[in-house]
Amino acid sequence: MDRVRAMEVFVAIADHGGLTAAARALDSSLPAVVRTLAAYEKHLGVRLFNRTTRRVTLTDEGRQHLAACRELLERLRGAEAELASGIRHPTGHLTVTAPVLFGQLHVAPVVTSFAARHPQLRCTVLLVDRVVNLLEEGIDVGVRIGRLEDSSLVAQPLGSIRRVVVASPAYLRRHGTPRHPHDLLERNCVRVIGGAPEWTGLQDGGKALKLAVRGNLEFNHVLPAVQACAAGAGVGMFFSYQVAPLVAQGRLKLLLERFEQPPRPISIVYPHARLLPARTRAFIEWVRKDISAFRD
Repeated sequence: MDRVRAMEVFVAIADHGGLTAAARALDSSLPAVVRTLAAYEKHLGVRLFNRTTRRVTLTDEGRQHLAACRELLERLRGAEAELASGIRHPTGHLTVTAPVLFGQLHVAPVVTSFAARHPQLRCTVLLVDRVVNLLEEGIDVGVRIGRLEDSSLVAQPLGSIRRVVVASPAYLRRHGTPRHPHDLLERNCVRVIGGAPEWTGLQDGGKALKLAVRGNLEFNHVLPAVQACAAGAGVGMFFSYQVAPLVAQGRLKLLLERFEQPPRPISIVYPHARLLPARTRAFIEWVRKDISAFRD
């Protein structure tokens, strides 16, 4: 038996003074109201109404129970209204993770605008260059680059990025422009520590290449490596978003574009759940509306 519905029927009968009037008010049938009341009285083990052919009146137990039912139903409606308000105006704590540089350039500004739109929501942004386990680390949403292998997560595409080779115009004037990926073996290549020992972002005739490049500069962060290339120190391989501002300014030139491998997807990921918190749903929608920020 649906006890909440039974309480609603009981209160409607008391408020409207009869079974037929209650049925009309509830947009229900008279037999359904009669059955619900009978089942509820049987469940409680007391009679709630005295019935005659012309009217129904509350028993003493009915009057006592009516006040309790009104209070319970009012609290339930209040809880539902509060939840509905939370969907329209998310509250609580939202945690978002993303790769460091991509997060600095693109994710952090989106979270900042989202927090401004929902000032009652507290937001935390964790920028780390590792694959984070969302469930184990209590994170609501992640933005990831590349193909996903974790089947416990739901992924929605946001866009794509390329792996590109760049050098400054000054460096190219001094050392010549590479025409084939193997030409990189004769260039000074600026590398980022922690990545693969070989550059694997290029292909030739559909076949992926592994290039054991060499150079006299290594960095443990991407940004100084990009800046070194812009200063003419050598050739670098980066994600397209990492060098886009300097390419637009003409301080770096894209090289070997016809040898690039297919773009890598950018996805927003979150735990596989049928009922997501309102804050998570709202943020996902916010990001998808601002999807242009994630376009290469």
